Amino acid sequence: MARTQEFIPVVGEQDVDDLLPGEGVGVGGVPYLLQEGIELLKRGNHAFRTGKFEEAIEAYTTALKAQAVDPSVLLSNRCAAYCRLSEQLRNIPAAVSEAPGSALFGQDPMSHVQLGLRDAEKLVKLQSTWPKAYLRKATAQTLLEQYEEAHETILSGLEIDPANSLLQAGLSEVATHIQGAHPNGRGRRKLEHSDDLDCTLCLKLLYNPITTPCGHSFCRSCLLQALDHGNKCPMCRTVLFVSPKTYPISVTLNNIIQQNFQEEYQERKTEMDAITLAGNDILPLFVMDTVLPMQHVALNIFEPRYRLMVRRIMEGNRRMGMVGIDPETGAVADVACEVEISECEPVPDGRFLLEVLGRRRFRIIETWDQDGYRIAKVQWLQDVIPAPGSPEQKEVYRMARTAAEVVNTFLTRAQDAARKDYHGRLRELLNQSEGRPNISDPECFSFWIANLLPRRTAERLQFLRLTDTRERLNQEILRLNMVSTDQGCYIQ
Repeated sequence: MARTQEFIPVVGEQDVDDLLPGEGVGVGGVPYLLQEGIELLKRGNHAFRTGKFEEAIEAYTTALKAQAVDPSVLLSNRCAAYCRLSEQLRNIPAAVSEAPGSALFGQDPMSHVQLGLRDAEKLVKLQSTWPKAYLRKATAQTLLEQYEEAHETILSGLEIDPANSLLQAGLSEVATHIQGAHPNGRGRRKLEHSDDLDCTLCLKLLYNPITTPCGHSFCRSCLLQALDHGNKCPMCRTVLFVSPKTYPISVTLNNIIQQNFQEEYQERKTEMDAITLAGNDILPLFVMDTVLPMQHVALNIFEPRYRLMVRRIMEGNRRMGMVGIDPETGAVADVACEVEISECEPVPDGRFLLEVLGRRRFRIIETWDQDGYRIAKVQWLQDVIPAPGSPEQKEVYRMARTAAEVVNTFLTRAQDAARKDYHGRLRELLNQSEGRPNISDPECFSFWIANLLPRRTAERLQFLRLTDTRERLNQEILRLNMVSTDQGCYIQ
């Protein structure tokens, strides 16, 4: 039998199993078939204990495919590795991957835990009398915040070994989580056959349910996440020729849930709103570059943390903050711009191709990490508005009219020069000139002008901080006049 090890209770139960020297059988008495399998097990365990969880998963997976080692040990160890990898990814500070060339790749943290839960479920079927199998399953369920399910799993383990101290400690810890999730001391109601209305991906009550052509129902957000990596049903692997973005919610099923599980449905709604609708002064941040209001930007979202963020905001108001690195401090800038996602195209490999438009400016008050990306509390910025009819207001409108005349002259010359522009730079400029706002909104008009010409990060940050429309218009008029008098230099 595999040796007994010391473990941290449930959510921290993270060590892996070794084969005792001279022993040739695994937990269930199944003989090890090949020496190669033992080496793979040792290699995986060494990688696990040195924090190289992806290498450990690869070694355990290779051994499982070769059927060279007792699958119970491998499933148990791989489940632990998936859970530790998920915790490791979730605890990476957002700042780590914000420097140029330091982007993170791979699956999002929740995907790893779900894979670990699958291993734990297989392990329970193979070794239904092994207490550790229930500890592994409860660990994965706890990381997925399925506290009530983890509670039931531990109770099943205690039926096998009532004196198991790890299960007893885990039961107390999970109960604490449940109490925190339900301050009134009550969990989600358990009605007879209510499991039929649970999503098989998140194992919670269906929220905005979608029923696929093959007959399986999922939460809309869960199915959207699952289809990031393929177009097959997560249950039966039938190819789905549907998009969860446009596929309608099952109205009948949704009404049944709302009418018969009102308390549970409200809990799910509150939970989802907390993720997708952070609040008027709370924004998720995409750290890449400084953008201005009225600016159009194309984005390729490939990092797992940002794919998770995009999925969440697409379920909400489709808005996020886009912030760059301040060249003077080398840190995330103190001002940024809210952008709205106008187009979102999921790619089969899990990426998102986005088209975003700059909206409002804001100053960052404080930030914190959530699942690997930044969340910010913000203070909205806007230009100081002169009193109606005041000399200051008349001066702003006069400068806006002057700026409009300078822009017209500049664009006319740009159109003539575009015929000789073999690199297409001026044609790109003319495309950016579409969607011109009226000068009756001088602040908006000033930012539209600012986007006509390329600007360095420091200059864009200065424009974001400015709250004087006249000063911004004045700088733009000077810049356009300078460029218009040297059109040939600009083409180069």
